Amino acid sequence: MNTSQGKLIIFSAPSGSGKSTLVQYLLKEVQGFDFSISATSRAPRGSEKHGVDYYFLSTEVFQQRVADEAFLEWEEVYPGICYGTLKNEVEKSWETGNAVGFDIDVVGGKNLKALYGERALALFIQAPSIEELERRLITRGTDSSDKIKQRIEKASWEMEQAAFFDHTIINDDLDRAKVEAKKLLIEFLAQ
Repeated sequence: MNTSQGKLIIFSAPSGSGKSTLVQYLLKEVQGFDFSISATSRAPRGSEKHGVDYYFLSTEVFQQRVADEAFLEWEEVYPGICYGTLKNEVEKSWETGNAVGFDIDVVGGKNLKALYGERALALFIQAPSIEELERRLITRGTDSSDKIKQRIEKASWEMEQAAFFDHTIINDDLDRAKVEAKKLLIEFLAQ
């Protein structure tokens, strides 16, 4: 069996910590893992595309998928906004012999780690401070001020969850964070 098959790499963080940037970098740099596209009931932001960034589902379709047990895990992250990991996304990667990577919120990351234990590498990506998170979210320009406030309020609790992950990468220097994440990922895939 390929050593990558049957493994998961979980990247979790408060919004604005840089997890998506790290995942995109690693997908180009490290062989042996694919990206699992999450499903959400929210509308696309900015230039996001269905089937590339997320599977954008209506609330009704999302709830039907829940009823059909199509998700490994799912949750209502914000009132009326759900996110989930589709089982078929994981199976698709494993069928090709690859591990599967997730760019997922903190609760989803904890849930996947609990489901897969040692078969999952759970990485918590942390911004240097709440103030820096807020600055990054404002600079990103994809959320309203109310949405940014909501994300910042949630971020304090999320940062307290870092101890539940295998490793914490403090993203105060993107180049250093990339090196650290790549090293951890390569070591895990080689086991």
